[in-house]
Amino acid sequence: QVQLVESGGGLVQAGGSLRLSCAASGRTFSNYAMAWFRQAPGKERDFVARISRSGQTTTYADSVKGRFTVSRDNSKNTVYLQMNSLNPEDTAVYYCAADMSPVRHTTTSAYDYWGQGTQVTVSS
Repeated sequence: QVQLVESGGGLVQAGGSLRLSCAASGRTFSNYAMAWFRQAPGKERDFVARISRSGQTTTYADSVKGRFTVSRDNSKNTVYLQMNSLNPEDTAVYYCAADMSPVRHTTTSAYDYWGQGTQVTVSS
């Protein structure tokens, strides 16, 4: 089992920045690729970003490329999502997820463990 706890969400004005964190506990953190997804009200949960087990490879949704950066610190069992130039369309609950596979999965069904989510609200 892997337990994931997100933090860092909140209310921010358009153009602002937030940094989300996801702390993992349980099994060896570095054995898992980590990803961020988000879900807006009434919509499906969408892929945002993924980082490989070593942190050397990252993948982003087109909607966040150039604005969001995913990183991890395996010594702290934590993955981060730095979000810049936020706009109201980024408003959603953000979830982190863990995946043992090395394949660059971007679908929710591929991920083994999920956090409870953290709300990000961007005002115009």
